[in-house]
Amino acid sequence: MLPEKSFQCKMDYKVLVSTWNVGGLQPSDGLNLEDLLKTKETCYDIYVLGFQEIVPLSAKNIIGPERRSISLRWNTVISEELNKKSGEKKKRSSCKEYECLISKQMVGIMVSVWVRRELQKHLHHLSVSCVACGFLGFLGNKGSVSVRFFLHGTSICFVCCHLASGGKEGDEIYRNSDAVDIISRTNFPHISSTNLPQKIFDHDRIILLGDLNYRISLPEAETRSLVERKQWNLLLEKDQLRYERAEGRVFADWEEGNISFRPTYKYYPNTDKYYCCVQGKKEKARAPAWCDRILWYGKGLKQSEYNRCELKLSDHRPVRGIFNVEVVAPSQSPSSPAPSTANFSSLMRSFFLSDGFERLDGHFEA
Repeated sequence: MLPEKSFQCKMDYKVLVSTWNVGGLQPSDGLNLEDLLKTKETCYDIYVLGFQEIVPLSAKNIIGPERRSISLRWNTVISEELNKKSGEKKKRSSCKEYECLISKQMVGIMVSVWVRRELQKHLHHLSVSCVACGFLGFLGNKGSVSVRFFLHGTSICFVCCHLASGGKEGDEIYRNSDAVDIISRTNFPHISSTNLPQKIFDHDRIILLGDLNYRISLPEAETRSLVERKQWNLLLEKDQLRYERAEGRVFADWEEGNISFRPTYKYYPNTDKYYCCVQGKKEKARAPAWCDRILWYGKGLKQSEYNRCELKLSDHRPVRGIFNVEVVAPSQSPSSPAPSTANFSSLMRSFFLSDGFERLDGHFEA
């Protein structure tokens, strides 16, 4: 963060954050992300899109090389929606083109960050950190991908998680353990002669998103009954994540918006039917739950919207949060012209090449 001194000003930016477990399914032809990205209504300065299970969590995918073609396909679909031709976005005439600032995949977890093109000159010190805490405590079927950057003089960290699954009593202990592991092990690269934040809590603004997998601690039949009656408050009293936070066992000082939407898990894909709610189907019970969540930590973040979207590709519904993010920027002195885009691009290329990043098809992929 910039030191407190004169010639500073505060600025607000609109950021859309989403998380979606896509169940190992690739984006189908014609998949419409308009509902998720709200492209028909407005435009945002930054989009941070988190995914889980972009590939099936098979032994081959967990141990073998990453299938980057899948992340590239998702990024193509995102780009097509954000950068629709001008004739298709009359209500968004003031919106500019978006570019992928960075995209990172670890097995099935993926983060893709998109920004307005003219905003890129104010972004610097991008970095990523991955933590694998799945099988045997170190494989990437579960864990996190974190992305960090500075916007003007404020550091912002986004943590995309996929925590331990399981609906049995006591399974929340494993989720807590994964969360603690992610917080403690996430470590951004140290760059000599700089004082950049390395740990998650070193950053000025922190948002955590993902399939956290916390369930509802009620018998399955009672959970389903309360869901059908839309008794959200009664269900939330038994929500594992809220209980664990209240007890101080995990995310104790974090914040979450008010939940006023139906549980996001578990659906039959391409339907509005919860698992095991279809007559004649006999499968292992999976009670509905709010597995997919967005939390934040610290000051300078104000959430204006928290809801789910009705994309039916997988057994999860995506969750979206809209934030106003306050950042500190140096006031521009008439005698100090802004850095040119060319100089910025040169600096970015130098940084990414020196730090092991690769530029692919117009965006940076780690």
